[in-house]
Amino acid sequence: MSDQLFNYDTPRRRRPFLRGCLIVVLVIVGFFVLLAVGSSTDWFSFARGDKVAVLPITGLIIDSEAPIEQFKKFVEDDSVKAIVLRINTPGGGVGPSQEIHEEVRKVRGKKVIVVSMGAVAASGGYLIACTADKIFANPGTITGSIGVIMKFVNVEDLVAKIGVKGFVVKSGEFKDIGSPLRKMKPEERQLLQSVIDNVHSQFVDAVAEGRKLAREDVLAIADGRVFSGEQAKELGLVDRLGNLEDAIAEAGKMAKIEGEPRVVTPPKKKFSIFELLTDEAERIIYEKLNGTQIRLDYIAQ
Repeated sequence: MSDQLFNYDTPRRRRPFLRGCLIVVLVIVGFFVLLAVGSSTDWFSFARGDKVAVLPITGLIIDSEAPIEQFKKFVEDDSVKAIVLRINTPGGGVGPSQEIHEEVRKVRGKKVIVVSMGAVAASGGYLIACTADKIFANPGTITGSIGVIMKFVNVEDLVAKIGVKGFVVKSGEFKDIGSPLRKMKPEERQLLQSVIDNVHSQFVDAVAEGRKLAREDVLAIADGRVFSGEQAKELGLVDRLGNLEDAIAEAGKMAKIEGEPRVVTPPKKKFSIFELLTDEAERIIYEKLNGTQIRLDYIAQ
């Protein structure tokens, strides 16, 4: 009889323990679900109230995919009423710079876009900035550098000294244009100059359109020179002198946000040694290829 009672009561005695374990498991699972939602679907979109988003664009502009992806998320978020582009870059590749510029241009008039320039916002950085509704710069910000550059190296003499001979088989006269193993021919230089001039003209047109300036006025200063933020304001390249906080406050006013706007930023990426080394390797490769391959850059030198 005692054995039967023992067997009958045991499950009941275990139920509180099992129930407690289940609750703990559910809490842990819920925590990780919320963590996953926060990291993958922009946790800040769940916060109430109108917001001003700040999107940093920093370092060499090598790839446009990441900033465009985040920019689109801010654009699609109805609670984000204005976007501040915090630009701190000397520029970079023509293609990536133009791609980001185009995405910003598409949104102009649909959502308030304000630019805050950091230490440097030159060349490709300025191309991105010029289509915003308003541009803020610090008095000492380095900006401008409206121009295009293509760099090459020639190692013909070095190769000859070490006794190495190079040759190429090509399908057309200009297929090995820019080869480091020989001097550039006059007709090759002329061809490349025509490409440079065309891309430079695109830059001038973009600035004239974005800043509502006469094309000839932009062309007069589009020789690659840089300006301080104060000089840029006098030339109409910048609207106001001020820092990031000033730009955020103005963006809130332009978006008609009552009171102090709630500021949101992209989720911070988890620190990864591998990604750090990959990014650094990408930067080094970019710089090295810049001297050995045909590459157009909107970059301040």
